[in-house]
Parts: sequence; structure tokens; C-alpha cells
Amino acid sequence: MSNRKEVSKVLHEPTLSTVMMIEKGILNHKKYPTRMELWRSLPKGVQYQTFQRVLEYLEDHGIVAIDDAGRIYYTGVNNEKLRQLLESSVPAKKFVS
Repeated sequence: MSNRKEVSKVLHEPTLSTVMMIEKGILNHKKYPTRMELWRSLPKGVQYQTFQRVLEYLEDHGIVAIDDAGRIYYTGVNNEKLRQLLESSVPAKKFVS
């Protein structure tokens, strides 16, 4: 029998207000922020572990996309920057069935 205490990881579960604050922070950036740029720009302090969990949640639910460089793209509804990006991109060929 071991006398060692079990060490458990403390997970910082985000509140709805924290998720909404981070989502609003993504939308309010003029450019597509990196993780660190976004984290540092938040109006209230959020532990980085909690911040990472929110980004993971948003990415899993298709609300944001994160590229290899760590830039965060909001893909949710009513995204003016995404609409402009799509309009300025190369038009896709229409498929004829």
C-alpha cells in the first residue's frame, strides 16, 4: 500500500460569461488574432488552461477555426470579416449535375 497522495489535475471549467467574452474578443479583433494575442487582449483575466478549453470547445462546435500558425478565424453566423474574405476569394466553379 502506498502512502503517496494522489495528485489530481485541477480543471478550470469556463462559465458561459467567459465563453461569451472570448467569442466577443475574437469578433472585435481587427485582424485574425493568434491565441496569445487574443488571450492578452481579454478585458478580464482568464487562466490560460480555461482559455484553451474554451477555444477547444469553440473549435469542436465549428464556431472557430485555428490554422497552423495559431490564427483564430470566427466561422459562426454574422461574421462580416468572413463574408468579405469569401467575396474577395477566387470564385468556385459551379458544378453541373
